[in-house]
Amino acid sequence: MTVLKYRKFGKTGFEVSALGFGAMRMPTLDGDSAKINEPLAIRMIRYAIDSGINYVDSAYGYHGGKSEVLVGKALQDGYRERTKVATKMPTWMINSKEDMEICFNEQLQRLQTDHIDFYLLHGLGKDRWPKIKDLGVFDWVEKKITEGKIRYLGFSFHDELPLFKEIVDSYNWTFCQIQYNYMDEKFQAGTEGLKYATSKGLAVIVMEPIAGGRLAIKPSAIIQELWETAKIKRSPAEWALQWVWNHPEVAVVLSGMSTYQQVIENIASAERSSISHLTADELSLIGKIASKYRELGPIGCTGCRYCMPCPNGVAIPEIFSLTNEYWAGDRNASIKQKYKDTLTPGQYSKNCIKCGICEEACPQHLPIRELLRGSGQTFES
Repeated sequence: MTVLKYRKFGKTGFEVSALGFGAMRMPTLDGDSAKINEPLAIRMIRYAIDSGINYVDSAYGYHGGKSEVLVGKALQDGYRERTKVATKMPTWMINSKEDMEICFNEQLQRLQTDHIDFYLLHGLGKDRWPKIKDLGVFDWVEKKITEGKIRYLGFSFHDELPLFKEIVDSYNWTFCQIQYNYMDEKFQAGTEGLKYATSKGLAVIVMEPIAGGRLAIKPSAIIQELWETAKIKRSPAEWALQWVWNHPEVAVVLSGMSTYQQVIENIASAERSSISHLTADELSLIGKIASKYRELGPIGCTGCRYCMPCPNGVAIPEIFSLTNEYWAGDRNASIKQKYKDTLTPGQYSKNCIKCGICEEACPQHLPIRELLRGSGQTFES
């Protein structure tokens, strides 16, 4: 069985597997993200741990609140002792220290554990950061650390670089979690933020290494021709993962895996990973690919589903996924038919009433209403 490679987790002394299991996109039933296919998801997580993965990441709100419950079940039968568990405080729900206490105790119960190894303040940005700080979150966390219920504190981030640096400098964090892939070198924290955090001694966890699956979509003929010029042949997904692993500042790369095959393939990719192993020619090629993708204009949706449910039934993530597939596939007419076959009329872009609730929830700060209008023109006109 494959044995993963390991990296230093900041200043903790912990050796973390290069690949972490992100419990955000687990297999579901009936198209409902809150209905996890439990037998399959548990099998996937346990296979990952048996293969050497020792970092499992969840959050209070993933899968409609069911992710932590599933992870708790998967880590029974001795698996809890073989891995570290990370989960996140739902900062948008917190209005007092009492709320912190209630949510945290619920998370311990869901995960069937007496402590959280790596606890994150979830999705810090210009709105949530001052609020959670003023509520005295650090005093509360320090108490939990003293009690042994939290081992290490970190934060996940979706905002601009100056704020990222401010947050890094505000507390003696152990780690942080940022979005990073070859399309996002200058987006949010980006490369500069990655290097800044590590210079301060933080372990950096990378989420969205494949941009929510966007970089794994079967590429257009133009992009595929570029990939074919590489001496070493890799799938688009592996190119994206290897690009992130190439960075010495990255501690662990999270992948939200939806199928058993994805777990197998990503573990194999992690075994082939190492620091600074991509050649200058390979890095140049990836740069050309990124430029071509920008030219084709894909939407920067990562499929996190924070925008859902839409109060008017619009299938926002699915529409953006099809839009990306359409543009990345040389605007193939078959994707227009796929749009009609996959979605019901009640889920179409035209049903958007421009209420803006989705945009308030979007960690990518996408102009969703405008993007939906464009998708509607593409697929529904």
